[in-house]
Amino acid sequence: MCVVGAGAIGAFMGVQLAQADCEVSLVARGQHLDAMRDRGLRLQIDGTERTARLPCSDRPADFGIQDYVIVAVKAHDVDAVAEAMLPLLGPDTVLVTATNGLPYWYFYGDVPFEGTTLESTDPGGRQWRLFGPARAVGCVVFPAAEVVEPGVVRHEHGRRFPIGEPDGAITPRLERLHDAMEAGGLEAPMRNDIRDEIWLKLCGNVCFNPISALTQATIDVVAGEPATQAICRTMMEEARRVGERIGTRMRVDVETRINGAAALGPHKMSMLQDLERGKTMEVEPIVGVMQELGRLTHVPTPVTDIVLALIRQRAATASSTLH
Repeated sequence: MCVVGAGAIGAFMGVQLAQADCEVSLVARGQHLDAMRDRGLRLQIDGTERTARLPCSDRPADFGIQDYVIVAVKAHDVDAVAEAMLPLLGPDTVLVTATNGLPYWYFYGDVPFEGTTLESTDPGGRQWRLFGPARAVGCVVFPAAEVVEPGVVRHEHGRRFPIGEPDGAITPRLERLHDAMEAGGLEAPMRNDIRDEIWLKLCGNVCFNPISALTQATIDVVAGEPATQAICRTMMEEARRVGERIGTRMRVDVETRINGAAALGPHKMSMLQDLERGKTMEVEPIVGVMQELGRLTHVPTPVTDIVLALIRQRAATASSTLH
């Protein structure tokens, strides 16, 4: 099993899976990779710190064909690493998409807009062509973790990673993944409606993430302060209407989703973390995708469009400051 993108979430998953005696390899880069090679991968969790020494490289080809490949890179980076991942894929390799936004296979199978690929998540349909949608299994990431220094990951909360086949079937390959994740202390409920889980995550991310980055506020403030809460509510309602057109429903109502986010406490959303660290934010896969879907389905998304314009400008300003 190979985790491509052993950042905060990928590293957390890798350590837990290795604890369950899975043969786990990690693809990472930069100082984080150097630290893992030198000192091992350190995971801070439940008041303790454990170190795992796992095979790691910045070249996926070093590990050969895998049974499972967990894609945990930032959504906007998948396209850049797609070709490098091909040596990991044999005829029966399962590709587990654990990224934000909508995975490349979202419109695979007997669904509205079947065969559609989205420029915001899979430019030119490249992932669809290179990987093929039939090998994909969906995985929704609800835990929060953070790389606090190279080679050191702090788990903040949550262990829930719902998984599911695009067609809703409970297959042997899904059951094997479930068993491995559960043995590693991860909650991996097998869903027959994984698209709804993916949509629930996106409907929160589409507002909480950009507003957090724009205001530099933690999630409890974004979801709890009346003015920003109202913006979130409106954006989620826009998303709900888009979802109805593509055959996807929100698993919980808008108020429950907002209240659940507020209860997480002073957690920094991933966009804010990336902004503070000078990294590229996942603007298009998280926010641009909703505008693209609105246009595809002819559903107006005026507030989402405004927030998207603002976060695009914030990203451009951050990029020009760095360079």
